Amino acid sequence: MAYSALDTYGVSPGHTLVIPRRHVASFFDLAPEEVSACMALITEERKLLDEKFKPDGYNIGVNVGTAAGQSIYHVHIHIIPRYEGDVENPQGGVRHVIPKNAHYTR
Repeated sequence: MAYSALDTYGVSPGHTLVIPRRHVASFFDLAPEEVSACMALITEERKLLDEKFKPDGYNIGVNVGTAAGQSIYHVHIHIIPRYEGDVENPQGGVRHVIPKNAHYTR
């Protein structure tokens, strides 16, 4: 129901995509079993990435719609390995898609 591939324009070593086989533009249009298959594959890929690249963390994300940065209209889930020091201040993680709201204090 899904397959994985390295991102052609990866932002870090091991940046991987999980892609459902059925052509659907939006993550929200996937059937429950397709979501489950993608999540299972994400877990499998994480194990492989841990062994090969030994990252310190991960970001997992999906762009849905033009306003969110989607440029390929076939669902794909990014698994982005993160490494200590790859950015100056990683606080906020995926919140950096809107830079002015990325950093926050507790």
